[in-house]
Amino acid sequence: MKSKVLYVCNECGFSQTKWAGKCPTCSAWGSLVETIQEAPLDKGTSGRGSVSSVVNLSSLSIGKLERSKTHIDELDRVLGGGLVPGHVVLLAGEPGIGKSTLLLQVASKSTNCFYVAGEESPIQIKIRSERLGIDTKTINLLELTDVDNIIATLEDTVSSDNPPALVVVDSIQTISTRDLMGIPGSVGQVRECAYRLTKFAKKHKTPVILVGQITKGGSVAGPATLAHMVDTVCWFEGEAERDLRILRTIKNRFGATDEIGVFRMQEQGLVNVSDIETAFLNAHDPAPGSVITSVLEGSRPLLVEIQSLVVPSKLPIPRRVASGVDPKRVDVILAVLTKHVRLPVYDHDIFVNVVGGITVKEPGADLAIALSLASSVLGKALPASSAAVGEVGLLGEIRPVLREGERMKQAKRQGFKVVYTHTQAASLKDLIHKILR
Repeated sequence: MKSKVLYVCNECGFSQTKWAGKCPTCSAWGSLVETIQEAPLDKGTSGRGSVSSVVNLSSLSIGKLERSKTHIDELDRVLGGGLVPGHVVLLAGEPGIGKSTLLLQVASKSTNCFYVAGEESPIQIKIRSERLGIDTKTINLLELTDVDNIIATLEDTVSSDNPPALVVVDSIQTISTRDLMGIPGSVGQVRECAYRLTKFAKKHKTPVILVGQITKGGSVAGPATLAHMVDTVCWFEGEAERDLRILRTIKNRFGATDEIGVFRMQEQGLVNVSDIETAFLNAHDPAPGSVITSVLEGSRPLLVEIQSLVVPSKLPIPRRVASGVDPKRVDVILAVLTKHVRLPVYDHDIFVNVVGGITVKEPGADLAIALSLASSVLGKALPASSAAVGEVGLLGEIRPVLREGERMKQAKRQGFKVVYTHTQAASLKDLIHKILR
């Protein structure tokens, strides 16, 4: 096989040998990406490939899926029980969130890890490991940025007495190949390097973890095909001002995508949070605008506090600020309160926040947000030791949510005597009049 460089349009698939700012077929700007395309050397086959044998799916037999533990409980939970042979994981997150710290801890617990240092020097990594108190006997550093040299070095160790049990690449945006002209981090370089590392992982059944940086827009830097190449995509979330970190699975071919891992950043690195059910809930005293709810994150219900502040606005267009919840969902709930409950919020500034730095994306928190807003407007707190779980419809009705019984049980185990749901009132208006008027 020999290869040639083509520039392929990400929009329509058109290819040509030279770069252009505008695709001549679909007229998309900046869509031509440098790509390596392999072609057969033998021209006598008239373009026909070799015939492969067809295997019936029912004739295949698989044994028990063997996983290698990372010995970090929350990470193993997110991965579905550990790493699978040939597993390729993309770990993405904001700079400074703790990606390198977590992977250094994972590398130290591996029997033999090869750590590709593309962003930091070996001295910097050594300083971090000493600060965290990490045993580095099983960590082999590769200060390389050429993907072909990296794979060649790894290939030499595969047949040795101590083959790599894990490969960590920090980060994929710093790796490049001389077969392409683009700079490290460009779309073509990221895609080709990830492809070659994935081939190595599948060929030798060696788990590979790739670190991915994110852009200002909040997406992984590089092509969208990067997420399709790997087996698992994990997203690290958290705030620099808080010590809690959340590891969320976006894609997982070897496990569920509804699990999260919760860590606490401490002097010795990232530590598993054992009391996850109350990790985001501090001491709570009844106050106007504050409501406790139970949300599902993975298989576990979590108790979080919703806080709202509603104040008269002096601006022509009142402000709507939401942190930890979808601002569009808050707008819908405000519209329901205005239409069906007759609350005067159209000329007020609205601030909604989920305490603890967690992001709530499911509709089970709708009722808590609505009650929090109404409580702030009316200046009256909900009864002590109460919580709320439910979805709010456009007609003002309160709907049941997934696994509502488990959420209620968890809230009552934590000392909340009353959990407001659709069973107390069929509509949001009736419930607000019942507990806040």
